[in-house]
Amino acid sequence: MTTRARTRAGSEYRRAMTLLQDTTALIDDVTPEQRAERLNAAGAAWNERIAADPAHAQLTYKVSGRGIGSVGTEIRAGKHRFLVDEPAGLAGDDAAASPVEYALGALVSCQVVVFRLYAQALGLTIDDIDITAEGDLDVRKLFGIDESGRAGFHDVRVRVDITGPNTAEEYEKLRAVVEEHCPVLDLFANPVPTSGALA
Repeated sequence: MTTRARTRAGSEYRRAMTLLQDTTALIDDVTPEQRAERLNAAGAAWNERIAADPAHAQLTYKVSGRGIGSVGTEIRAGKHRFLVDEPAGLAGDDAAASPVEYALGALVSCQVVVFRLYAQALGLTIDDIDITAEGDLDVRKLFGIDESGRAGFHDVRVRVDITGPNTAEEYEKLRAVVEEHCPVLDLFANPVPTSGALA
């Protein structure tokens, strides 16, 4: 890469970072009544759609990414764009969370959705929910030091803190239901056929 090309790439990287930061949208809080209305409407709409044609249950998601900076990636998902990077110790600029942190974030956020969805369906109330996910990863496979282990997480722990008027037993039953129905938890817990090819 020439100096001019490197300068242009660096400029694009800084512009992308600024743009991504400028377009970060905050989610307005909603009342419990508004949340219940949205959850009920979404559930009813999907039930009607799938009852009319079971093929409507099948969804395909698409995300694309472009390398920027040292090892950063600008991700595009529909109308949304976000940055993924690595800390300096992994050759990054530490401009955003890392891929494995986003993976844990995907798990946490999917759990929040499914907890909300099934709390509503089961008539339970969640006043506040905070979820923390921790993952243990051995980097020897990543760096080719030891090929015998896994490249990804070998252990993931999820802690869910819920406040609300229901009993601990009811929330524990809810947690069990969520574990059976959370799509991203399913990705973590079960092998998924994955293929790759050069374009």
